[in-house]
Amino acid sequence: MLITDRIRRLREEMSDKGIDAYIVPSSDPHMSEYVAAHWEGRKWLSGFTGSAGTLVITLESCGLWTDGRYYVQAERQLEGTGIRLFKFGMEGVKNYTEWIADTLDRGDCVGMDGKLFSVSQVRNMEKIFSKKGILINREHDLLMGIWENRPAIPKETVFVHDMAYAGRTAVQKIGDVREVMAQKGANYHLISSLDDIAWLYNIRGADVAYNPVAISYALVSEEKAWLFIHEDKVPASVREHIKDNGVEIEDYDRVEAHLSRLGQGDTILLDPHRVNSWLYNSIGREAGIEEDTTITTTLKAVKNQVEIENLKKAHIKDGAAMVKFLCWLDNNLSGEEITEITVADKLEEFRSRQENYMGLSFPTIAGYGDHGAIVHYQADEDSAYTLKPDGLLLIDSGCQYLEGTTDITRTVALGPTTYQQRSDYTLTLKGNIKLSRARFLKGATGTNLDILARLHLWEHGIDYKHGTGHGVGYFLNVHEGPQNISPRPSAVRLEEGMLVSNEPGVYREGSHGIRIENLLLVAGDMETEFGEFLRFEPVTLCPIDLAAVEPDLLDEEEKKWLNQYHERVYYTLGPLLDEKERLWLKDKTRAI
Repeated sequence: MLITDRIRRLREEMSDKGIDAYIVPSSDPHMSEYVAAHWEGRKWLSGFTGSAGTLVITLESCGLWTDGRYYVQAERQLEGTGIRLFKFGMEGVKNYTEWIADTLDRGDCVGMDGKLFSVSQVRNMEKIFSKKGILINREHDLLMGIWENRPAIPKETVFVHDMAYAGRTAVQKIGDVREVMAQKGANYHLISSLDDIAWLYNIRGADVAYNPVAISYALVSEEKAWLFIHEDKVPASVREHIKDNGVEIEDYDRVEAHLSRLGQGDTILLDPHRVNSWLYNSIGREAGIEEDTTITTTLKAVKNQVEIENLKKAHIKDGAAMVKFLCWLDNNLSGEEITEITVADKLEEFRSRQENYMGLSFPTIAGYGDHGAIVHYQADEDSAYTLKPDGLLLIDSGCQYLEGTTDITRTVALGPTTYQQRSDYTLTLKGNIKLSRARFLKGATGTNLDILARLHLWEHGIDYKHGTGHGVGYFLNVHEGPQNISPRPSAVRLEEGMLVSNEPGVYREGSHGIRIENLLLVAGDMETEFGEFLRFEPVTLCPIDLAAVEPDLLDEEEKKWLNQYHERVYYTLGPLLDEKERLWLKDKTRAI
């Protein structure tokens, strides 16, 4: 079925229900970043495959809103569909809520599936729409009537994340949650986000691509804890583990009934940004509601010592796989046809040979030449370039190990490069180094530090339209807050034990893209009369391509940092390589 046919059929459903505009987001009932195929309605309806975007269909027009990471990709994929691209974040571009308010008339109705929108999202819409007399209908999943062969809600088998990796039992974690509940005056805590549930109960799943989580809800009270999940996906051994930790299992759909029974004297704590509107409306009307960040989100952001030791092991294994791949690429580029798809497949092959490998943590981005300028480019058979011994190749990739989650970007020179390419590369590297070397007062946020990665780029009139860093989960979601490093205001303080990415870049549309990314562990540094200071410890281990560096643009301190980093890479990874790979790595980590 063509995109235009799908939109036509949706409009027929809208007319039947008295709906004048219908919103299709990129989320699932758990406000996940990556969603199971069952909830990929925006992708199915529009043809746009980026991970972030919102589609709005009215009876006469269509619009899709996405951010700067996807402008180029969206323009290409929406061509010929009749869907207008709104570049959210650009000056003068209204968000989809404002656009709907300006487009519809008083008395018109906006429809949506209330399970796919958070409480805070719906409140914001209600505030704007009420001023214009526009109604909201949250009752209908209109895609159910038109999406033929829609994938079912996944029911993959759940497994236990062993204590050797988790470091703390579910009983201990539930105890920590109850302590915070008591401080906030709540006797119930509703957890909807899948990574939080997996971490709390020390379980993992395979319901969502790239994220080892299981579709479920969790509810914790002063005395009991529940896991609401499709019970046929829980093996006996996992059921025993859950029961031994004081958790009761009930069917996924039973969460609504439990919430409806809450009444006078009960206070439930929930995160309005992570709980969907439908679930919120299920809560008994006489119960009190306390709103705050999901407790486990804050707890799991700070890795315990066992997690830290394991995630370092994961990055050593991942670094070895990266070096083996890069060595292979160097030695085979001129001898065989290698495409962007080959790059992704071959890198995954090297990673899969590592012990406790559990899959990718996101789709590999392999962008050669001007494809590197598409921040979240995804190669397919129609678009994939064949690599040549010339220019730059950007590879952003990562995977899941039982010991942790990895995310690394390297941009490599495949042959001769221009001065502009080397200059852009070196300015990016300078920003990466400046942030990596930062010493900062405890209490600083990622907003305070973001400028360090951009400063050298700004001096040359260059910027990148994405955050500098995101939090990373522990054998969980590759993008996992609440910590980040971004120009956007944030009150979340960086704390010892947090893991965050460092990934400045330069993207010149039609020419090339550059990004250099390491993961950084927040570590203790020193305490003086002026306070306690923290620093970053890079845990990613992989050479930074010296062939793309313009040495004259680096100062002596930057060269010293790079040489010391490369020395650490060589001596850590060398024992895991064969002789040919070791010699290759020795050259790639030579002092400059």
